[in-house]
Amino acid sequence: MKYLITGLGNIGYEYDGTRHNIGFRVLDALAKASNIVFEDKRYGFVARMRVKNAELVLLKPSTFMNLSGNAVRYWMQQEKVPLENLLVVVDDLSLPLGTIRMKPGGSAGGHNGLRHIAQVLGTEGYNRLRFGIGNDFPRGAQVDFVLSTFTPEEEKLVDEKALVACEAIKAFALSGIQFAMCNYNGK
Repeated sequence: MKYLITGLGNIGYEYDGTRHNIGFRVLDALAKASNIVFEDKRYGFVARMRVKNAELVLLKPSTFMNLSGNAVRYWMQQEKVPLENLLVVVDDLSLPLGTIRMKPGGSAGGHNGLRHIAQVLGTEGYNRLRFGIGNDFPRGAQVDFVLSTFTPEEEKLVDEKALVACEAIKAFALSGIQFAMCNYNGK
């Protein structure tokens, strides 16, 4: 089976290490642990890996967050990946820092990347792994917060939880979304 694992983020030096780029960070951790590298391809950076009998196509879109759906649609078509084998890794303001929550669908929850993917695919019924980035910001400062970097104290937790997210991704590919949800949600 083939899976498209898409980590959302924004390309460019000014976005490196920001909370909004946690999707890129999780996929980078997965690639590093698997000793693979991303290649610059159409609509994004792509790497391939195997987990037992599952082939994972890792995608970091180069379309910027608000146009992520274009890259997702292209690579789903290119690789002939069915909707149920798509997993989008995304930052989530409503979850405490480092909390992981997998879902088989749902609303965009105010996230422009998820909104565009749903718009382009014509459905909100795709799998996602939400990674909590916290919400310790004053009213009206949401944009500045998501585009800020983690504090040195937060970095250690984020690195640890990124590895847990990597295991959740593997569990999704090997055993399905329900298994992954039962074993990794809230971790």
